Amino acid sequence: MKLTKFKKAGADLKQQAHKLAQAGFKQIFEHINQLNIKKGVDKMGLDKFIEQCAWLAAGSGALSGSGGMLTMLAGIPFDFANLLTQQFRVTMAIIYHERGTYKVSFEEFMALVATSLKVEAGVAISKTMMESIAEKILMVFGTRAAERMVPIVGGAIGGGTNYIFIKRMAKSVKAMQLPEPVTIQLS
Repeated sequence: MKLTKFKKAGADLKQQAHKLAQAGFKQIFEHINQLNIKKGVDKMGLDKFIEQCAWLAAGSGALSGSGGMLTMLAGIPFDFANLLTQQFRVTMAIIYHERGTYKVSFEEFMALVATSLKVEAGVAISKTMMESIAEKILMVFGTRAAERMVPIVGGAIGGGTNYIFIKRMAKSVKAMQLPEPVTIQLS
């Protein structure tokens, strides 16, 4: 009985990862104003921009976990979208800081995200690679959901883990040798 539930949960995770990889990443990417990221980094500096993104992620994590089960269920979709948005913003800010150019294509961007999350990207971006990224992010996010069920404590846990996730991810991207811009076709 428990093995069947585990297999179903795994199948559900794969289905959600497939949906996220198909449209979610690109939709989030396209709604981010890359010029505003450039302006933010120019005004605040890279580290303060990263700090701001970490606090924005922490805020949605704290809100989604502060009221226990009720706010968790209503807030998780918003929190997840905000966490991805902040991760994407930080990655774009680091790219701008390192290269001096703020324009990056979706395909190149996803290759960098895959590398920062330690997903094997290979030479070309594929649907399978994007699904691997989505699965990894969903696994990280899902393991925190149970911790958020306790009111108030859940808010602290949600906010803290989001903050740490963004800071660690930024450190990972900063440590990478960013390749020169390339043009990659989705397969």
